[in-house]
Amino acid sequence: MRRPAPPPDPAESIRLILSSSPELMAKLLAVPGAGPSDPYLPWDKIRFKNPPQGLTGEEWWAAIKLARRQMMRELPLRDKEGRPFRFALPDVVLKALEETSRDASGEIAMNEQVTNPSTRDRYLVNSLMEEAINSSQLEGASTSRVVAEEMIRSQRKPRDRDEQMIYNNYQAMRMIGDLRREKLTPDLICEIHRAVTADTLDNPSASGRFQLPGEDRVSVFHGDLVLHEPPPAKTLPERVQKLCDFANGDLDRVYVPPVLRAITVHFMIGYDHPFEDGNGRTARALFYWSMLNQGYWLTEYVAISPILKRAPSQYAYSYLHSEDDESDLTYFHLYQLGVLKRSIAELHSYLSRKAEELRELQQKLSAAPGVFNHRQIALIEHAMKNPGSSVTAQSHMTSHNVVYETARQDLIGLEKAGLFHKVRSGRAYVWIPVADLPSRLDVMGKSQN
Repeated sequence: MRRPAPPPDPAESIRLILSSSPELMAKLLAVPGAGPSDPYLPWDKIRFKNPPQGLTGEEWWAAIKLARRQMMRELPLRDKEGRPFRFALPDVVLKALEETSRDASGEIAMNEQVTNPSTRDRYLVNSLMEEAINSSQLEGASTSRVVAEEMIRSQRKPRDRDEQMIYNNYQAMRMIGDLRREKLTPDLICEIHRAVTADTLDNPSASGRFQLPGEDRVSVFHGDLVLHEPPPAKTLPERVQKLCDFANGDLDRVYVPPVLRAITVHFMIGYDHPFEDGNGRTARALFYWSMLNQGYWLTEYVAISPILKRAPSQYAYSYLHSEDDESDLTYFHLYQLGVLKRSIAELHSYLSRKAEELRELQQKLSAAPGVFNHRQIALIEHAMKNPGSSVTAQSHMTSHNVVYETARQDLIGLEKAGLFHKVRSGRAYVWIPVADLPSRLDVMGKSQN
């Protein structure tokens, strides 16, 4: 990737206009592309568009900046130069906020599989695994999805650093769910960082603490290109405390919509870069904390990192556009709102597919109504899609958040029904679906008729 072209100074463009053509100022105030209903594009995209007739690209940019400044709101957070971070609420942001608030706080009907306590743990575990795996892969973990899922479900110990990153992320995401009602403090941020980075850092003493004055600050690079140089380490205690006060709603001078508050927390951890490593994973974990803390319960079932991983350069550009254009967080807000919207849509699509698969499976199992519970049905469904798979009582317990004996009885029940058979693997037992599982289910269905 390349660093975005720096935007021209709008003040200089306006000065030149006033000195050479004052009548042009009236035109600037009415040019298209500068109102609250227009797309909120950075200079790096505006410069490739044709400006309105009679204007240069720089003059058009000056007009856009003039209009945006009327919408700007200041945050109680500052960049490394001491300037306040700001944000705007153009129509595109307002629309995204309305949709997100509706879809992520339970104000619309949600699939019964998530709202039903007897089945929701399965979907929670799946979403936590998705986020843990992809968030780690964003920062270099190379473990495959299949291996990572097997490790988490079986609860085996990680074999290398990459697996440890994923395991840590999974545990941290579970911890975030338990911490949702806690106030954010610097100690809590360090606790989350410690969980994320345990046994993965070249310098183990850096886990769970901010960088110190005298240590080389860790900048953000792409190859040899420096993308971001964070504030000095000596300013971190004050900056992090202000961020915590903001996250807890204690520094509100202007109204900050709750979702934008969570996205801003995400941005600021990445910007301040307080840790030697693991800043991105910690930032995304704190985004989840903020959303859950503010009542957006569905966020726990949503995974944003798979979408971020599909276009990592766009993720980076959303930071750079905000940093380079007068500390305007609107660019980062817009990008993350889009990510959140897509992740919620993918959750709904996933649940719709699972509901259809479950209906088809239940038709095949109609020969024995009430014999199989929802966890056993989930195992049969998985086995039909993955014929060579196996399951242990331990992995089944983890996937459905039940006690060990309940998980074992589920498997014994499937074994007695002739759908799974048990084999010894080392000191434990595993259950494997029978080779002719689909035909046995068909026989069960026909026997009902």
